Amino acid sequence: MITIKEAITKKELTQYIKFPFSLYKDNPYWVPPIIADELESFDKTKNPAFENAEAYFYIAYQNEVIVGRIAAIINWSEVNGQAKKKVRFGWFDVIDNIEVTKALLNKVYELGLKNNLTYVEGPMGFSNLDKVGVLTEGFDQLGTMITWYNHPYYAKHFEELGYTTEKEYIESTFPFKNVKPEFFEKANDLVKKRYQLSPLNFKTTQEVMPHVDKMFDLFNASYANLSSFVAISDTQKDYFKKKYISLINPEYIKFVEDKDHNIVAFSIVMPSFSRALQKAKGKLFPFGFLHLLKAKKHSKDVLFYLIGVHPDFQNKAVTAIIFNEYYHTFKEKGIQNCFRTPELADNTAVHNLWKHFNPEVHCRRKTFRKDL
Repeated sequence: MITIKEAITKKELTQYIKFPFSLYKDNPYWVPPIIADELESFDKTKNPAFENAEAYFYIAYQNEVIVGRIAAIINWSEVNGQAKKKVRFGWFDVIDNIEVTKALLNKVYELGLKNNLTYVEGPMGFSNLDKVGVLTEGFDQLGTMITWYNHPYYAKHFEELGYTTEKEYIESTFPFKNVKPEFFEKANDLVKKRYQLSPLNFKTTQEVMPHVDKMFDLFNASYANLSSFVAISDTQKDYFKKKYISLINPEYIKFVEDKDHNIVAFSIVMPSFSRALQKAKGKLFPFGFLHLLKAKKHSKDVLFYLIGVHPDFQNKAVTAIIFNEYYHTFKEKGIQNCFRTPELADNTAVHNLWKHFNPEVHCRRKTFRKDL
């Protein structure tokens, strides 16, 4: 018999978070989260995503043993602001038993029908900056701190239950040796001169902080035209600033500004924390933070996390300035491999940014949809 229980208390939420640790025990590709970090993300008093979203966390039990988990989510900014009558699900993990998957998804349907929503989509988080998609290819590739890893049977469960593909994402990688400065050096010089632009680099996190709010404003402007985009609020800016900026090597944050010091483009690259998180095993203490600190300073793999260009400067080769700056930084740091975060498979404009580096698609993922 399958029993579903909502996780409410800190103890229950901790059990919810820890379930994948047993499901993926000894899996060399799964990257565990920091448990305390996940708990904070689910805390409605701390995570500003809950200003515009509501979420319920469910655990599936069979013979008193945890066999699955799911989050049922409504992003009210999306529902009311974009007229998308969608209930989301995320943080989905399950044993290979479709009846458990069905029982968990039923809780999502209940939430959707209760609020007169018309379809369900997932896996996805509270907002655009959360993890997205179920892995469909690349099960033998090391995961990242900003993606979900899963067993191959997840997608099969959704398909058997009548789900169809809603969005497809690709992740690609290329060795730094593929990056040849002739791809962007000439454009870098021309664009800077033509539009009176200049790069802005940083050595310390303290130097970055005064610019972060403007960066998020530019992020909102850059992605506003995407059909699935929900803008980041002021309180979310503060939250992400405190939570994530300190994790990033400040030399990996690049801005481009005009003659009036307005930011017209930005990019954030993160050192790979995957191996460090595997060593930390979900805990910052006593030694987990040391592994993360070492990775921040010395990882030879990097993850292109965000890139944004103001609409007035899109299609004007401004990214040549960013690539030129990264080339010199990465060469100095001895970077070996570059990875790209999930990008919509049909976003050809983004894919064209990387074509000269001969990237190889190494992972694919999807969100699945079903009408209620």
